[in-house]
Amino acid sequence: MEKITLIHGEGGKQSNNLIKELFIKHFNNKTLKEMGDAACLTLSSKKIAFTTDSYVVNPIFFSGGNIGKLALCGTINDLAVSGAKPVYITAGFIIEDGFPYKDLEEIVSSMGTEAKKAGVQIVAGDTKVVEKGLADGIYINTSGIGIIEDNININAKNVATGDVIILSGTLGDHGTTISCERNNFGIKGDIMSDCAALNSLVEEMLNVCPKIHMMRDATRGGLAAVLNEIAEMSNAEITIYEKDIPISDGVKGVCYLLGLDPLYLANEGKLCAILPEEYSESVLEVMKKNPLGKDAAIIGNITEGKKGKVYLKTIIGGTRIIDMPSGIQLPRIC
Repeated sequence: MEKITLIHGEGGKQSNNLIKELFIKHFNNKTLKEMGDAACLTLSSKKIAFTTDSYVVNPIFFSGGNIGKLALCGTINDLAVSGAKPVYITAGFIIEDGFPYKDLEEIVSSMGTEAKKAGVQIVAGDTKVVEKGLADGIYINTSGIGIIEDNININAKNVATGDVIILSGTLGDHGTTISCERNNFGIKGDIMSDCAALNSLVEEMLNVCPKIHMMRDATRGGLAAVLNEIAEMSNAEITIYEKDIPISDGVKGVCYLLGLDPLYLANEGKLCAILPEEYSESVLEVMKKNPLGKDAAIIGNITEGKKGKVYLKTIIGGTRIIDMPSGIQLPRIC
C-alpha cells in the first residue's frame, strides 16, 4: 500500500484492511480492536459510548438532507446502535474560503433542528477556514458521547446460532439519491435520502428486548459490509433471504439502470439488529409502529455452517456468497 486512494474510504475490504493494518496497529488497545460503531467505555460508575466521524459528502445538499443533518444523525446513530442513549455532540467545521454564508446557516440550522428532535446537545465545536480549492466547500467532523445502561450489552461476541436478523427498512435510499443527484441523471421519482436519527427507534427496541445481541447502521458498504463485519467478528455464518429484503421500487429501478446492487449501497437511516428468535416478533411489532421502522422486516438468521461467511438465498432458489465490498461503487457518500 503505497498511497491512499478513494477505495480506502468506501467501507469495504480496503477500508477494513487500512483500519486493521494501520490504525489498530499504532493505536493498539482492547476497545479499539472490537471495531464497534462507538467505543464502549467505563468512567467512574457510568458506562458510556464515545464515537467520532467525518463527513465529506458530495453534493453538500441533497434530497432528504444536507451534510450537517447527515453528520449529526450519523454520530447519533453510531451511539444508538451501540446501545447508548446519545447525550452530547461536538462539531468541527473545515470551510473553504468563499463558501456562502446562507448555505452554512442552512447546514448549521439543520443540525440544531435534528439535535433538538433527538434530545441531544451540541456542546463544543471548532471552525477552520482554508484557502479556496482546499476543502470542496465544507467538511464536518462530529464526535458524540452516550450513556449505556448496565443491562445493555451490544457486542458481536453475543451472536448465536438461531438468532434472527431484522432490518429496519428499505435499502439503498441514500446511496441512490446521492448517485442520481451527483451525476444529474434526471431520473424522476420519489427517491430521497433516508437520513434520520435512529435513537428513538433503538430505545423502543431495547425496551422490548434488552438482550439484543448486535446492532449496526448500514452506512458505507451497505448491508453487505455490515453483515460481513458481524460474521467475521462473531465467527458466525449468516444467511439472508432475497424475498424478505425491503427495497423500494424507485431504488430497484435505478439499480437496474445503473447496474448497482442495493445490498452494497449506503443508507443513513437504517439499522440491522441481531437478537434471539423469541424476541423477534415483539421487536418487529414495536419497530413497525415507529415511522423510522415502518418497513422493518426479518431478513435472515444466524445459521450453522462456514464461519465468517454471509450467504443470500435468491428468489429463484439459489445461493450466492455476499462478499465484503471491494473497490469503488460511489465515493464520498457520507
